[in-house]
Amino acid sequence: MHKYKPEILRRLCVALLALPLFFPANTASAPAHSTTQSANEKGLEPIRKYIATGWDTLTRSLSDCSTVVDPKLAQESILYLPADIPMPASVIAMQEKCHIQVKRLPIVIHHPGEFDSGAITHHGLLYLDHKYVVPGGRFNEMYGWDSYFIIVGLLRDGRTELAKGMVENFFFEIEHYGTVLNANRTYYLTRSQPPFLTSMILAVYEAEKAAGHEDRAWLERGYGFASKDYENWVHAPHLAGATGLSRYYDYGTGPAPESIQDEVGIRRKVAAYFLARPALGSEFLAFNPAGEEPLNVVGPQFTMQVCDVQKTMAQPDCDSGGTVSLDAEYYKGDRSVRESGYDVSFRFGPFGSRTQYFAPVCLNSLLYKSEKDLETISRILGKAEDTARWHERASQRKELIQKYLWDPRRGMFFDYDFERGARSTYDYVTTYFPLWAGIATPEQARDLVKNLDIFERAGGLVMSPYETGAQWDYPYAWAPNQLIADVGLRNYGFNAEADRVSYEFLSDVAENFRRDSNIREKYNAVTRSSETKVSAGYQMNVIGFGWTNGVFLELLHDLPHDLGERLANEQAQQPKN
Repeated sequence: MHKYKPEILRRLCVALLALPLFFPANTASAPAHSTTQSANEKGLEPIRKYIATGWDTLTRSLSDCSTVVDPKLAQESILYLPADIPMPASVIAMQEKCHIQVKRLPIVIHHPGEFDSGAITHHGLLYLDHKYVVPGGRFNEMYGWDSYFIIVGLLRDGRTELAKGMVENFFFEIEHYGTVLNANRTYYLTRSQPPFLTSMILAVYEAEKAAGHEDRAWLERGYGFASKDYENWVHAPHLAGATGLSRYYDYGTGPAPESIQDEVGIRRKVAAYFLARPALGSEFLAFNPAGEEPLNVVGPQFTMQVCDVQKTMAQPDCDSGGTVSLDAEYYKGDRSVRESGYDVSFRFGPFGSRTQYFAPVCLNSLLYKSEKDLETISRILGKAEDTARWHERASQRKELIQKYLWDPRRGMFFDYDFERGARSTYDYVTTYFPLWAGIATPEQARDLVKNLDIFERAGGLVMSPYETGAQWDYPYAWAPNQLIADVGLRNYGFNAEADRVSYEFLSDVAENFRRDSNIREKYNAVTRSSETKVSAGYQMNVIGFGWTNGVFLELLHDLPHDLGERLANEQAQQPKN
């Protein structure tokens, strides 16, 4: 196999191998509780009821056979146990009730990257101790960063025990699977997700304290696990070059297993994109001369046939000049963008292909917030030396974020490409993470507010102003970033702006709920609809949906009373379609 060279295009044209482009339709159906509401229910009561009952609909446990099912893979359901724990009684009961296979992981896992999940032939669910809430649809497991926004909603709805159990599950993951995982499936053992663990711990601790039960022993446990998980982000390979900042990085190689079924056709589109742009393609394509078998070094074989232009023009069939395939570098970027949670956008290069070469605003803001949270927790626990250490770490990271990620000319925070030694110019809504984390100066906050118009649309904040066909770009608004921006703006006293933007998103979700009787994972902020035309990544707009439910409750709580009444009145007065 030879590295693909741009000049090959001078004599080659592209012909796709047979494999029809097919994207599965969204066959998800609304939960049973989202059927037509009675005529006398007014305002926001139907959507509040949907969310309240939805927590139970989306809750998974080992007493439910559907917990093990993986909609992303068409294969037999398997439950995997850590190598170092005895068989729990709940697993024995589930095995008998659900007739599922139960296996053990081959080794004891101490840290991420220690075990190559590619060695697992048949992937399955990773055991967790407690009940948990899933996002919904194809996402039938507990996710690393989704869970923060779900927990915020659970606590707002008074479901503290369920929220605490989910945090306990993250402690279990750290102890037995090495880190907080992307989600509890075996193919996720190679990566984590944006680190919200300390925010979850403190949210549960403060909720219990407010209810008259301050569990300092539990906080101490959480402090130990969060400190251990933090280390995953501040050592190689998660270091962003010599910047002192951190990056997203997946330990695995080749195509992500969870993408094989639902994202069929995407790799052919990616390869065609790079073929049409030789300057980019040289980094991510490998050329296999005619007569030479492609090396299957990146997982399931994916190739595109290329034709000799001069010969093929004179005949109906392709005179093959060889094949091209996406190389290991592309797949490393694709996997790493999945750790970021923003899969897929063009923020880290086309299709996220260069994710591993960026120090991201979101990740480093989250790590600063983690350091400040650990400083707070250690102070509560009376660990003076630890408090000073966390304070120093947070101060150092804040300085580095200001040095590398702030652009004073644009008045925004940008990701930093440490391989090329240059700050990105890609406008992205994660620029508001430093407001949420408390990193920005008052002057920077004012600049960021002036730039709201880059992202603000009729239905909330879009991810970016760039229409790339990716679901994490224009024109889509996602609940997590609405809440991050809302809290960030309020942190710096910009309540009027926070009210306006959060109302736009809340009314978008409520209006679509009135039409469809469900809540989705994302919304089109321009058309104020749940319609999506995604061409990069999976195509569906999943119903459920855990983090939108949680964020809706929290944004509604933060909204002034008069605006909350206005929203309820609008919903009550407009007829249901």
